[in-house]
Amino acid sequence: MKEHFSHSGAWGLAIIFMVVASWLLYRYLAPKTWREWATAGIVQAFIIALYAEMYGFPLTIYLLARFFGLDRNTPYDLSANLWSSLVGIGETGMLVSMLLGYILLFIGIGIFIQGWRELYRSHLDDRIAATGLYKLVRHPQYTGLFIGLFGEGVIHWPTLFSVGLFPVIIFTYFLLARNEEQRMVDRHGDAYRTYQQQVPMFLPRLGQWRQFIERSGERHG
Repeated sequence: MKEHFSHSGAWGLAIIFMVVASWLLYRYLAPKTWREWATAGIVQAFIIALYAEMYGFPLTIYLLARFFGLDRNTPYDLSANLWSSLVGIGETGMLVSMLLGYILLFIGIGIFIQGWRELYRSHLDDRIAATGLYKLVRHPQYTGLFIGLFGEGVIHWPTLFSVGLFPVIIFTYFLLARNEEQRMVDRHGDAYRTYQQQVPMFLPRLGQWRQFIERSGERHG
C-alpha cells in the first residue's frame, strides 16, 4: 500500500508550542499537591502528543492509513490533519477545523485566565470565589481548560492520543475538583455548601451565560 502524506516535520516549531503551552498550564494551574501534579501530568501528555503529531510525525494518519485503508476511502492525498482526510474535501476540511478549533482555544484560554484572576483575588481576601465567572460555574478555570483542549485536540487537530486522553482529563479534573471542594467545605462550612447547591460544577445552567453577558454589557455601557 502506498501512502501519500503532506507534512512539514517541523520539530523545532513543535517544541516551541509544547514549551509555551506547558508554561501556561503550570503558570496558571500552579499544582501543589500530588493529585494536582498527577492531573497536570495528564494534560502535559496531551500537549506533547498533540503538537508532536501536528508539527512532527502524523502517527494517527499513518496508523489509520496502514491498518484501515484510509487512503482508499478519499480521492485526495492524505493530509496530516485527520478531518481533511476523513471528510474528503482536501485542505478545506483542515481550514474549517483550524478556524473552529482556534476560536474554542482562545475562548478557553480567556475563561481559564479570568477564572485564575478571580480565584487569586478571593484568596487574597480570604473569601469564597462567587463573583464573575464563579457565579456561572464553580470551576471556571477547568471549564476554560476543557474548552481549549477540546478545540485544539479534538476539533482542530484530532489524534488517537488527544481524543483518547480528553475524557480522561475531564474525569481526573472532576475528581480533583471534588477534593478541592471538600477542603472548601472544611474551611467555610455551610456558606460553601450553599454555593455548591446554587452553582453547577463545570457547565452553566441554561440562560446563565445570557444573563452574564447582559450584565457585563450594562456595566460597560
